Amino acid sequence: MKKRISLIQMDCTFASPEKNFEYALELMEGVLIDNPDIIVLPETFNTGFFPVNDLRELADKDGVYTKQLMGEFAKRNNVNIVAGSVTTLKNNRVFNTSYTFNRKGELVAEYDKIHGFSPSGEHNYYKGGEEIVHFILDGIKCSTIICYDIRFCELVRTIALKDTDLLFIPAHWPLARKMHWVTLAKARAIENQMYVCAVNACSTVGETKFAGNSLLINPWGEELCHLGETEECSTGEIDLSIIKDIRENINVFRDRKPNLYKL
Repeated sequence: MKKRISLIQMDCTFASPEKNFEYALELMEGVLIDNPDIIVLPETFNTGFFPVNDLRELADKDGVYTKQLMGEFAKRNNVNIVAGSVTTLKNNRVFNTSYTFNRKGELVAEYDKIHGFSPSGEHNYYKGGEEIVHFILDGIKCSTIICYDIRFCELVRTIALKDTDLLFIPAHWPLARKMHWVTLAKARAIENQMYVCAVNACSTVGETKFAGNSLLINPWGEELCHLGETEECSTGEIDLSIIKDIRENINVFRDRKPNLYKL
């Protein structure tokens, strides 16, 4: 089974949700020419990463606006959407939330970023999630993590043990650690024998430049898409049929010895 995935490496405007939603839709319209099966946006594309003041005022309350816009777009264009993540306000707490929609415009997954990036104080402003998500898009077993989550191999392995074939990683990852971003994305794909779609923003906030370098990686660690450092959209094709052979030839899941691991 082959599927086409469009990566939208967006330059998000800091603290401007209305402008960013409008621009995201414009970019999404633009990639429809590539006939994607799935469209993927970056992390906190509504607010940028991340305005520490007025978060509650800027947040999408209960994700209502995101669900409406993205659900309608998905249904109207018969396309699946991994809506990166947005700053949301739920139960009077701020979250970093990823919503995923199927071709019918139905919400099929809602994931709250588990690991806040403590060096920038994200954990002081966003409440961390407590649940992993699994969902199906066009028959593909999928999951989502967000940005800093990628550094926690235990999280991704837990996801992989549910036979996940495609992992989405929306991010706002800085250029200063670009090498970490690329290396970790490839490592997560190789060690878990899954496709990884890692979509980063290329915004600039103050003195921080975000890295771009969005990636679509196959389970061998090979790059199907590797974008640059500026705003760009690209579409790549995945072939799910190769996963079975890879997992049979190098069966790391069979050869695991979890009784010896002290985590």
